[in-house]
Amino acid sequence: MNRPTSRRTVLTAALAAAATAGTVSSAGSAAAAVPAAAPRSASSAAASLVDNRSWHTYFDWLSGRGAGTRVAVGRRPALVIGHAEGRTDYTDPHTGKTATWEYATWTSSVHRSAVPATEVIASWNADAPAGTWIQIELQGRYSDATSTPWYVMGRWAAGDGDIRRTSLDDQSDGKSSIWTDTFSVDDAASGLRLVSYRLRLTLYRTPGTRLTPTIWRLGAMASDIPDRFTVPASTPGLARELPVPRYSQNVHAGQYPEYDNGGEAWCSPTSSQMIIEYWGRRPTAEQLAWVKPGLADPQVCHAARFTYDYQYEGCGNWPFNAAYAATYDDMSAVVTRLSSLTDLETLIRAGIPAITSQSFLKEELTGAGYGTSGHLMTVIGFTEDGDVIANDPASPSNEAVRRVYKRQEWETIWLRTKRHNASGNVVSGTGGVCYLYFPAHPTPAQKRALAAVGVR
Repeated sequence: MNRPTSRRTVLTAALAAAATAGTVSSAGSAAAAVPAAAPRSASSAAASLVDNRSWHTYFDWLSGRGAGTRVAVGRRPALVIGHAEGRTDYTDPHTGKTATWEYATWTSSVHRSAVPATEVIASWNADAPAGTWIQIELQGRYSDATSTPWYVMGRWAAGDGDIRRTSLDDQSDGKSSIWTDTFSVDDAASGLRLVSYRLRLTLYRTPGTRLTPTIWRLGAMASDIPDRFTVPASTPGLARELPVPRYSQNVHAGQYPEYDNGGEAWCSPTSSQMIIEYWGRRPTAEQLAWVKPGLADPQVCHAARFTYDYQYEGCGNWPFNAAYAATYDDMSAVVTRLSSLTDLETLIRAGIPAITSQSFLKEELTGAGYGTSGHLMTVIGFTEDGDVIANDPASPSNEAVRRVYKRQEWETIWLRTKRHNASGNVVSGTGGVCYLYFPAHPTPAQKRALAAVGVR
């Protein structure tokens, strides 16, 4: 679950008070202030107000502008360093270490979003092994015909020996801000929206080497979800349960406190590890050699270490979790928003589980036994009555992880954008945020299911 307090929690709570649109952080990110709007069906609202765009094909990479990059052809085309475009020094703010790096860049074509957006979340699938790392940036165009600066959406490496992967605080132009992993329009009620954007990758490597990061997929989800405390109930349409492994974060309480104070805060990497293993991937014995002998489920400790955001001081950075999942062989991962449990049924029918982000009071989710300002769970299926079968990592043991939660309660706590906390204050919900992990070469049925929820 989420840390009790973070810089983003404090700042988003301040925005909530100022704009009366809730903004308490989730386990991985803050939901931005959203514009007041008349209630509408959750399905029609989110389906029409979420836009996903990704660059991942050979022609996608060619459509951008490269400076020192090239496209590595193959079954999974990738962007790599062809030659160094220049050198630069980088001082890691978390270690104080300054090092010189060679770099190359790639800038996407401009994407005009089908949704004039209040929020944008980037995600990427890459490998940046020892001696390499990448930076992901976004620049957008507002509806008032002005532009944002280049915002850093993440500095990322698969490991942590060269740089410490990090989000970047204190980025703002007075119209929008970056909240850890999320671009957010500061005053959505003003009507200002982001109408288009482009993404830029900078690939870094140790000078004088032929090392390179490899980027298979780069994309973003733009959205404008209306304010809502409740959502209409969807009609059950599927009874199926996927055989997803079960891991409890609480088994790891107190372990490796340097990563968000220990396992009791590891809902996001624990959920990620469940789905990674569902797809038949897991770290090798060599990769796990750093974990103290005798600890249960050392792969969960591994996931926590390699999703950890040194700026946010937590393991719940949404894109960092997706990026971690995609370091495994032939895996893809995106951060998106879905419109209803009907969307999740579409995915489950095709064999694709999902990780969802939600916040709730103890009494709002029957059987949970706790309340949270932000928590990640893995949806693995639906009962005959349409209730949600979830692997909830906030459980006392692996055996207790499988839970059944009431359909309408679940749909509300996941899809709403506003809620009342235990003090009665209006704070935020995530508006349907989820992580989707799936094979890089999905089956036709899986492709259709992903396309049905806007992921291609």
